[in-house]
Amino acid sequence: MARILDTEASRLIEQQCLDQQKSQPERNRWGQFATPPELSLDIAKYAYARLCRNRTMLRFIDPAIGTGSFFSAMIQTFPAEMLSHAIGVELDPRFADAARRLWGKHGLRVVQGDFTEQSPPPASDTYSLLLTNPPYVRHHHLTAEQKARLGGRVAARLNLRISGLAGLYCYFLLLSDAWLADGALSIWLIPSEFMDVNYGETIRQYLVENVKLLHIHRFCPTQVQFDDALVSSAIVVFEKSSPGKSDRVEFSFGGSLGKPDMVQYVDRSALRRSHKWTNLFECSDNGRKASSVVLGELFQVTRGVATGNNGFFVLPYTDARRLGIPMRFLQPIIPSPRHMAEVVIEADDKGYPLLDKRLALIDCPLPEEKVQEMYPEFWSYLASGKAKGVHEGYLASRRTPWYSQEKREAPPILCTYMGRGKEHPFRFIRNKSNAIAANVYLLLYPKGELKSRLAEEPALWEKVFEAMRGIGGAEFINEGRVYGGGLHKMEPAELKRLPAEAIAKVAGLNLQKTFAF
Repeated sequence: MARILDTEASRLIEQQCLDQQKSQPERNRWGQFATPPELSLDIAKYAYARLCRNRTMLRFIDPAIGTGSFFSAMIQTFPAEMLSHAIGVELDPRFADAARRLWGKHGLRVVQGDFTEQSPPPASDTYSLLLTNPPYVRHHHLTAEQKARLGGRVAARLNLRISGLAGLYCYFLLLSDAWLADGALSIWLIPSEFMDVNYGETIRQYLVENVKLLHIHRFCPTQVQFDDALVSSAIVVFEKSSPGKSDRVEFSFGGSLGKPDMVQYVDRSALRRSHKWTNLFECSDNGRKASSVVLGELFQVTRGVATGNNGFFVLPYTDARRLGIPMRFLQPIIPSPRHMAEVVIEADDKGYPLLDKRLALIDCPLPEEKVQEMYPEFWSYLASGKAKGVHEGYLASRRTPWYSQEKREAPPILCTYMGRGKEHPFRFIRNKSNAIAANVYLLLYPKGELKSRLAEEPALWEKVFEAMRGIGGAEFINEGRVYGGGLHKMEPAELKRLPAEAIAKVAGLNLQKTFAF
């Protein structure tokens, strides 16, 4: 054991040196976030507790071995006679060399390469224990060709379709299926977002239909497991075997995997029905009742405008006028939530918000030669943006002309898109101005019967808005998602699921009517 601990001490030094050789953006692109050694050890001890009664020889695999955190934890925990074979796969040659140098003498074979491109072994050589922290590479860093290849492999091997928005860890989990022996224990440290987001649906389906899901432990979002990744984490444990009809899955929350703050058991049928698994971590329903009406039946919900470069396209109104930008090419826009203390935005006689921070968004349909000919001062400002490469940005380069914007009507209601706080991280804002908003807000427009009622009786707006503000913070949190550090986020589809029965009642809508999205 002393020899193992000495090697582990050397590994931690090696890990720190390797991490320092890449910038944070580079490590984000590679998805390299080292597993804390105490967490690896906790997971290995959990695995041993499940397997200790079965003293059969184990074949170990980590498809993202890094410097060998999980292998180290495993050989610190399991008796040496239980391990017959161990393999680790690692894309980064520096990490692969380090793992090979550190752990080769302890029985680890390291394959340098992309796990998703490796050919699975024959059935006789598959693995009985998998412990891993796969690379957390967001879909933005995967090319269209990579997504097509990975999606094709998942479809060919599991007959499952996966969204192009899925992160690389999703493909690792699904493709590992072919490497696992019947009855194998598989434990994954992955972002907890898979339990809620649409692109996690394929993972949820796999865990419910293809394997025997044993346990999901969700860490408290305010206690991030990685110092260098703002992500809420979960541990997923399953067995490579057919699920039973009456299986119950252990759900634990907070604390550690070995000593959680809360434990409960969820029927597999409940997992099948639920579109948000994080809601299943509640000890009770907190008084929540199914609502006969949800917000999406009363309002159209859309994201705010994405300019691609707010620093260039959004200006203080006085600066925009001083630069000679014609008013007809300026659209009033609401400041970001951190500059918005107001609950109701009033308007001046020009439709601009009566706010201390008055902003304008550049939006012009004229081609460059026309602007240059008719508005030389305006053109001078646009030319300064071109000199800085603003026109070559991802969004600007896809617009014609590059200084035109997405079209939005002024929203009568806004909802903040992200926020912090346990009680009520989101808020509604009533907008009486002609201002639109950037994509730090969600925009709400009444539709159907509610739209007609408000047009006939504008005074109803005040009652409707108050009813909206009455939606509890717990409802937002249950439908939204949470990231490491306690950052809450709300997508349009999630906002649409908020209960809206009180809104329908104050507006005098027919609650017996069948609403449709």
